[in-house]
Amino acid sequence: MTSLPYDEFGLFHENAAEFGLALNSPPAVRRVEVQVQPSTDESSARFVSALVWGIGDPQLVLVHGGAQNAHTWDTVALALGVPLVAVDLAGHGHSGWRDDGAYTPINLADDLAVVVAQLAPHAVAVVGMSLGGLTSMELAARHPELVRRLVMVDITPGVNQQKAKAVIDFVDGPQTFASFDDLLVRTIEHNPTRTQSSLRRGILHNAHQSADGSWQWNYDRRSHARSRDPEAAVVTDVVADATSALSPLWDDFGSIRCPMLLVRGSLSPVVDDADVAEAARRQPALQVVVIDGAGHSIQGDRPRELADLIRDTVL
Repeated sequence: MTSLPYDEFGLFHENAAEFGLALNSPPAVRRVEVQVQPSTDESSARFVSALVWGIGDPQLVLVHGGAQNAHTWDTVALALGVPLVAVDLAGHGHSGWRDDGAYTPINLADDLAVVVAQLAPHAVAVVGMSLGGLTSMELAARHPELVRRLVMVDITPGVNQQKAKAVIDFVDGPQTFASFDDLLVRTIEHNPTRTQSSLRRGILHNAHQSADGSWQWNYDRRSHARSRDPEAAVVTDVVADATSALSPLWDDFGSIRCPMLLVRGSLSPVVDDADVAEAARRQPALQVVVIDGAGHSIQGDRPRELADLIRDTVL
């Protein structure tokens, strides 16, 4: 059996080289844990893990989508070059799993509030993609003192199964693969806007090799799309019934009082014109920007363009 070496902080040179970024020395990045579920004994405590980039007070908080992890932001973080925090949501990456498997935007937002308050209380903006965007939206609605600006990346409360079919089809697939190459082939098939090298890094950050040589995804799949439970929603980024389960989220979207930016991928079906119209109706000052050539995961498809947009509009 051949095992692939993996150092989670050893791939940044690949990110930089692929997207033409200067990297003269390894970036200052460290992994930290924040306890989000108090407990009288260590066994029942729950922690959320995060990557802290740079030295000094973090200026940004970056929140990934369902079935992803904090490393999805690596190239964006390298391009920005400012202190920031990239969070692993509960059930993802290095963070603990919820006992109830309920990874709803509200539950995740309450965890995120503890993390932001401890690691980035003065951040100028929270940037969330997909599930992370809905989570960041709920953070702004429920904990407004922690969100000075909100950037939602290719997501609105108007998401439904049809719009997110490509995401569902990928995440709702097998958990185990006979080899790394098998996992890579499937990932390439379902991510046509991404480079193979980028997808390879993503797998190394988001899957592990078992003792028998097979490969398995790391994230908690108990609440993914095959359950189709509109109340439990979402390791997959998708809520099954937008009309019933997500209409309260539109109300929360409309209640937010900080400046908001919605970023769309020009090739993504997840946010459509009707969603933008409803978002603008509820937030008349909303700024909307389309990133050309990007699919749903804009931070992976066009990381430099996204970083430039964040720098120009937020920092």
